[in-house]
Amino acid sequence: MKLDSYWTDSAPAFVPEPHELPAKVDVAVVGGGFTGLSAALALAKRGAKVVVLEAGERVAAEASGRNGGHVNNGLAVDYAEVAAKFGADRARAWYRAYDDAVDTVERLVRDEAIDCDFLRHGKLKLATRPSQMAALERSAERLVGDGVDTDVEILDAARVHAEVQSERFHGGLLYKRSGQMHMGRFAQGLATAAERNGAQIHTGTGVQRIERVGQGHAHRLHTASGPVAAQQVLLATGATRHGGYGSFGWLRRRIVPIGSFIVVTEPLGAERAQALLAARRTYTTVANIHHYFRLTTDHRLVFGGRARFAVSSPQSDAASGEILRAGLAETFPQLGPVRLDYCWGGLVDMTQDRLPHAGERNGLYYAMGYSGHGTQMSVHMGQRMAAVMAGDASANPWRDHDWPAIPGHFGPPWFLPAVGLYYTLKDRLAA
Repeated sequence: MKLDSYWTDSAPAFVPEPHELPAKVDVAVVGGGFTGLSAALALAKRGAKVVVLEAGERVAAEASGRNGGHVNNGLAVDYAEVAAKFGADRARAWYRAYDDAVDTVERLVRDEAIDCDFLRHGKLKLATRPSQMAALERSAERLVGDGVDTDVEILDAARVHAEVQSERFHGGLLYKRSGQMHMGRFAQGLATAAERNGAQIHTGTGVQRIERVGQGHAHRLHTASGPVAAQQVLLATGATRHGGYGSFGWLRRRIVPIGSFIVVTEPLGAERAQALLAARRTYTTVANIHHYFRLTTDHRLVFGGRARFAVSSPQSDAASGEILRAGLAETFPQLGPVRLDYCWGGLVDMTQDRLPHAGERNGLYYAMGYSGHGTQMSVHMGQRMAAVMAGDASANPWRDHDWPAIPGHFGPPWFLPAVGLYYTLKDRLAA
């Protein structure tokens, strides 16, 4: 079992064109994940001189390349809760931003001819207890009644069982606009497109410090390879901890890096895989500590979840893999002692309200905080923030969304075990 992401291991590595680090650019993008690469592509197409500064040795090697392979619409939290807290108009606009985000991914895949197995088969949110069906039904009724998503549909237990070969589920809520893709191949294609349009991508080039020049948007970025002067800067670093808390302290106080973990089985064969998940959608269960799964085009089962409230490391990933092995066996016992070929973890950039945040502060632009629902929104926000930086402030769907600091969060997330215990108890009490 490889302690490595299936997506990055089964995709060609993107090797940037060799360039000297430029002394001056129009835009410096900090972070070479989906947000940064998408923004670099859009900015370069507008004629800007763009450099992407990625601390790691590979683009999209963190959350963008370590997720479950879902491209889902819908908010990360219940629409009704968001409407009650922020108002129906904002909740509706934010929900539709996720629809737009899936469309953005599909458009880029098409326009840039990215070979990444993009499919739009929908997402099925599964109830593991009969009591959860009432909440799903209320959610569907509200989404349709408010005219937010008239495509959602409640499936009863019989219809779910017809496409998911498991006895665990009592029904589900189908989101028909959701999709899926191979994250590693999408990353490679997105980086190639950005470079093809003139953006420079520098891996192994972490930003150590950012120094504001004047009172506008110009900054000097200090890296181990030398300084870069930029007229504008976009921070697209997510939950990664490169650069410590110095220049990024304000953002770090607003993000909790939570580990999410995934295992991938050996190839099951076409017939066995089709019997397991006939509709080949993306699937997620209703719980605070939930599971999510899907099939790959080579007929493997990708099965993930927040197995442990811990940051990712080889030891943590291996321990979480064993927890996920048990969850997989409980969900699909007919697979028996199936071999697990891959196991990995990654950091989710969780915010207190579990909603993204993007805007400008002290002359720096930023987009992050996708809270485990980020593939589509990160790509979308790269495009949107490029428009914002070109002068269209209305392009940012999160522009009026306040972002207070998380109380007591000043450094490493010492409170994660307590958070995990809290959510575990909530799930048990809801049984």
